Amino acid sequence: MKKYCLSVDIGASSGRLVLGSLEKGRLELEEVHRFGNEIIEKNGHFCWNIEALFDEIKSGIKKCGNLGIVPVSIGIDTWAVDFVLLDEHDHLLTDAVAYRDPRTDGIMEEVIGIFMKERLYLETGIQFQKFNTIYQLYALKKQQPEVLEKAATFLMIPDYLNFLLSGEKTNEYTNATSTQLINAFTRNWDKDIINALGLNYKMFQEIRMPKTVLGPIKKELAAEFGFTMDVILPATHDTGSAVLAIPQLEDTIYISSGTWSLIGVENYFPICVTKALDYNFTNEGGMDYQFRFLKNIMGLWMIQEVRRNYSNRYSFSDLVELSKAVAETTALVNVDDSRFLKPENMVEEIQGYCMETGQKVPESPGEIAKCIFESLVNSYQRAVFEIEDIFEKEFKSINVIGGGSQNELLNQLIADTTKKEVFAGPVEATAIGNLVVQLIALGEIADIKEARRIVQQSFEVKKYVKSEVEKQGGVV
Repeated sequence: MKKYCLSVDIGASSGRLVLGSLEKGRLELEEVHRFGNEIIEKNGHFCWNIEALFDEIKSGIKKCGNLGIVPVSIGIDTWAVDFVLLDEHDHLLTDAVAYRDPRTDGIMEEVIGIFMKERLYLETGIQFQKFNTIYQLYALKKQQPEVLEKAATFLMIPDYLNFLLSGEKTNEYTNATSTQLINAFTRNWDKDIINALGLNYKMFQEIRMPKTVLGPIKKELAAEFGFTMDVILPATHDTGSAVLAIPQLEDTIYISSGTWSLIGVENYFPICVTKALDYNFTNEGGMDYQFRFLKNIMGLWMIQEVRRNYSNRYSFSDLVELSKAVAETTALVNVDDSRFLKPENMVEEIQGYCMETGQKVPESPGEIAKCIFESLVNSYQRAVFEIEDIFEKEFKSINVIGGGSQNELLNQLIADTTKKEVFAGPVEATAIGNLVVQLIALGEIADIKEARRIVQQSFEVKKYVKSEVEKQGGVV
């Protein structure tokens, strides 16, 4: 009898539930539910609607029942760094404040004044970004100390959703590393950092690894759905799941392309050297204690916001076509400038940057889109140089995964700019990575090496070289 696993993949703009099963050595996917996700204003902060997200998860599970499919397991992944705090009675003390909220403005500099930057990087290996969990927690301590004093449990977003499903409280490793509070070498909470910042060490939960079976869903949920299933930890950080779906990683740099662009390589140990710090690379924990050595780049958030600024009159495909029609590059922006993190109007922010830097100001939607795409690729090229400088080797190819891998213009720009072979796909990398970890935990797949072979046989990948595109099915 065919076994189905259910992947819950929630990103910063949308979420979906995808069923996965193995059939004759190939992984088959079926999307059963898709929903939007957006930041809302609540209690003076930008927040995620965590209650609505859980309702959407339940709706998707019920759709499985309507299809006559009973998954044996479910796994949840989301974006990183954000969290909630619970009191001693397991009631929410905080809203799910979003990383784009300005409460952390100036906080990173204060924390560095308490715990030296070089030492913080040496111990955690994590990229310095103003919205990391460490700075969110310290901001909470300064702004609402009474809330932090009552906190009995710290749960990241997927941890909390798992708690609602199973009743089990834990912190999954790959996502926990994004807090900048996990020691890269002990792979556990760093007491020195936590104590230095005056945070409550006891609120942090036991670290558990991907493949951990948390147990069955709550009895009341099983009664509501009409069936039960096990909750299994995938790599709950969505990038951690996505990277597991890359068919071939030898001599390959990956770009997980979505709202954010994560560019890097898979590594067997953390690189916490001065050069990596200077280039601001991160060492995020991965499956089986591997590391994702990568840099976080702004990503397609900018084009998403531009589309919103134009009242959604243009589709993403329209903006790509309008960009193609612009003959010459008008301007480039630093996509990682904090001004683009949550501006009131992205179009005006881009135009303001260009004006301030003495460049021709892009006016039309096509010029704005071209500026974004070429600026992103410019940032990718710089990151590629930095990776090769640190590793003292040349990487032969780049594998773009995730929703952004469907942007053929961007893929071709990457190939033309970096002069490397670019492989695009699989598109549903995060859901795939989530599912294969569940299948490993269930004994259906031996390990990640076998999982990647299966992914290679199951999904189409496109190859981009010197302005020529070639479709390839199966093995690349």
